[in-house]
Amino acid sequence: MQNAIIASIVYALLGIGILVAVFMLVEVLTPKHNIRREILEKNNIALAILAGFFMLSMALIIASAIH
Repeated sequence: MQNAIIASIVYALLGIGILVAVFMLVEVLTPKHNIRREILEKNNIALAILAGFFMLSMALIIASAIH
């Protein structure tokens, strides 16, 4: 039981790390468009929704790959 809990924590941290790395990669690959500035300063709701769906889809892909 304890091994399963530790494995779940490790996989969760691994998944979060990969998700953050992919988001940063998108930020680097699109230098003309700063996603954070568009969402936070310009209140671009459409881009916020798109970024949310991107994060959700990447999380599903990572979860499927890990398990």
